[in-house]
Amino acid sequence: MRTRTDQITAHDGSFDVHVWLPDAGSGPGILLVQEIYGVGPYIEKVATELAGRGYVVAAPDLFWRLHPHWRGEHTPEGTKAAIDLASGFDFAQGVADCALTVGHLKAMPEVRGGVGAVGFCLGGSIDYMLATQVELEAVLSFYGSAVPDATGLMDQISAPLLLVFGGADPYITRDRVSVVEQAAQGRPNVVMHVAEEAGHAFHNSEAPMFHHPAAAERAWKVALAFLEDHLPARA
Repeated sequence: MRTRTDQITAHDGSFDVHVWLPDAGSGPGILLVQEIYGVGPYIEKVATELAGRGYVVAAPDLFWRLHPHWRGEHTPEGTKAAIDLASGFDFAQGVADCALTVGHLKAMPEVRGGVGAVGFCLGGSIDYMLATQVELEAVLSFYGSAVPDATGLMDQISAPLLLVFGGADPYITRDRVSVVEQAAQGRPNVVMHVAEEAGHAFHNSEAPMFHHPAAAERAWKVALAFLEDHLPARA
């Protein structure tokens, strides 16, 4: 597996995109969208696994306008600092940066077989909004807090969409998750997975205060099967 850092030019500057290449040298592309902790050890771990499964993974540094190369610590203090930083984040600009990254992926000679998106927390919200604007082969949104208030936009998403939530999430309460479930009913392109016993960020193995190993394992199996169905890495 090889890694590198590409640069993408936006209207107001340039930002880094961390790229992981599979051993085969090429494969389908995945936009991997960070949490508020930045492109840190958790996102790197997810990227390494996906590249190991044959995907070309690109994770943009979304906080570049606020704090380039931000890597928040997975501690209560680090979480507070990350929340404080994220309070100044321009969400629409983040979606635009991700759209530029998708375009970058599609133009990469190493990318063959389409492009999908995977996002966690903040990234789960961005992925969802991005899917209303750009063409993607698969969209995986983990506990995106913006989704319950934006279910009306589901009509604008034609890509296969996996929405993952924790049923015991104090930030996205169960009644809000139910709103998403109701909106998803009858939509053949939308799959819901609710880990009833898990809270927010339960897949994050770098954050002991959030991680729920059993729920994370089940949800990740669902996610990988979803990718295999809609964006297979190997013929």
